[in-house]
Amino acid sequence: MHEIEPFYNWQRYYSAEEDERSPFYGRTYGIEYEDTIYGYYIDPNWDSIESETLYCKLLMADYDLRYAVIELFGEWNDTLHNDVMWLKRNVIDHLTREGINQYILIGENLFQFHGGEEDYYEEWFEDVEDGWIAAVNFPNFILEEFKRYHIDSYINSGGTLQMIDNWRTMKPHLFYEVVKGLIMRRLG
Repeated sequence: MHEIEPFYNWQRYYSAEEDERSPFYGRTYGIEYEDTIYGYYIDPNWDSIESETLYCKLLMADYDLRYAVIELFGEWNDTLHNDVMWLKRNVIDHLTREGINQYILIGENLFQFHGGEEDYYEEWFEDVEDGWIAAVNFPNFILEEFKRYHIDSYINSGGTLQMIDNWRTMKPHLFYEVVKGLIMRRLG
């Protein structure tokens, strides 16, 4: 698990720790492995959201276009740890206050999802008003759990959002435009 690193290639376009509007502004990253998920050390470049099992990396925030790209890592566990609450309160609420209303969540490094109440998802959905939330490249078994817990009512997922395998080769703005185009087609 310690070998899974957040995506680095967009750092020339955006750095959350240097962005005064970011919830991670001023954070410094060392080489010491300190954080763990279930006793396994994780790369020190993942950002804590105060959850025991879910970490993230804010890869991009564009306040003019009002979007953010967040890579997720670990286990999203709403049953035991209410991870959506931690994500919502410590990252999303901060970005929403800064005008972000379009969220792209990258879920390739999620290992498990345990659903719970829908309250925070519903609140997040209402907060974005004319925006949207998209889950890109989440494992299929997690998407099945999203359906089971009705999370797919709030977060756009599956279908063509699963097929953006080349997102790492795109510049952030192009990636956003691709996802936005797919979402706009869905919303009609």
